[in-house]
Amino acid sequence: MRAIYASDFTLEPQTRAHGEQMFVVLSDPAIYKHENRPPQSLEWLQERFTKLESRRSPNGKEQWLNWVIRLPTSDLAGYVQATVREDGRAAIAYELSSPYWGRGLARQAVRVMITELAEYYHVRRVTAVLKRENQRSFRLLERLAFALASPACRSKYGVEDDEILMWREVYAHDRGAR
Repeated sequence: MRAIYASDFTLEPQTRAHGEQMFVVLSDPAIYKHENRPPQSLEWLQERFTKLESRRSPNGKEQWLNWVIRLPTSDLAGYVQATVREDGRAAIAYELSSPYWGRGLARQAVRVMITELAEYYHVRRVTAVLKRENQRSFRLLERLAFALASPACRSKYGVEDDEILMWREVYAHDRGAR
């Protein structure tokens, strides 16, 4: 994994050393209106980041790619991540602290990550799962040309009734789109 430099931020490979700053970012209660819950403790988050530093699933069949979003001010705004499978598919996720919402930062960070996945990890299809009521995330994915998955695909991926599965193909124009 490498750092990825964009005009408004840098995607840094996430490590245990990011734990303290990311604990603050991920403790923003606004993030959890629709999704998940905040980290249990700083220690828990640092242990999780240490595990993810392996960049591989225990069976070695998936790559775990996690980047923090570093702003020019040196603050962290959130993260983007991808689980890359051997067949050229990747499941992505992202999380930004609420002060950074509505600025286009998440869209740009996800777009830059998709470019990286296409160029260096040979990803051809990207999926994302989100809660149905999370319209902010739904609109972000639509702007990035994601589409709703079919009911059969939802079933195959084991998506819950209160969730949406979105997907898109990765094209040649995605390469070099920084």
